Amino acid sequence: MKIPAIATAAFASLALTACGDATITAELDPGLQEVVDKAAIEELLVSYYSHFGGTENEDFGAYYTEDAIFDVNGIVSTGREEIVGLYNNAEEAGEDEGEEAAAEPSGQFRMMATNIEIDIDGDTATARLLWTGVMNSDPFAPPTVVEQGREYDKFVRAEDGSWLISHRVVVADSGIPEFYAANYEPRPDFSFDEAE
Repeated sequence: MKIPAIATAAFASLALTACGDATITAELDPGLQEVVDKAAIEELLVSYYSHFGGTENEDFGAYYTEDAIFDVNGIVSTGREEIVGLYNNAEEAGEDEGEEAAAEPSGQFRMMATNIEIDIDGDTATARLLWTGVMNSDPFAPPTVVEQGREYDKFVRAEDGSWLISHRVVVADSGIPEFYAANYEPRPDFSFDEAE
């Protein structure tokens, strides 16, 4: 079976790339390149989601192209500056909810990205995934799911070989913050092909 050999070679290539003294000059086999690209995009997504839940100094703009489009629950931002502004505005809106926000459960919040499906097409790619927000308010009690939804992404390969998000669509299926209520419309499914 070829998959384990390809995966092993991909991880070896990634390990060599991480070493300062190693330089890879030859192009990878297309099958191996696809494995490497999928691993890089999955790592990008996991890194992105690791910023939710109390981390500081997150730079969400660094994950996007300069002209990226971010559509979250009907609020569309274009470009890195607007995308960062959306995050800042959503955070400020959450702080301004006052008593309602104080009534929400406290504890350790975690955001999980699961069921990640990635399709590579040369220097572009798409991904689909589920995201779930979980609150751990009591270490002796089960966690509480507080929000869940779907995400659809387009990526482009940057000049340095890394991947960046060019179009991101986030659809909440539950736990939608009040900040998004005015723009929210249910989207049972989403496809970039149908949207363009």
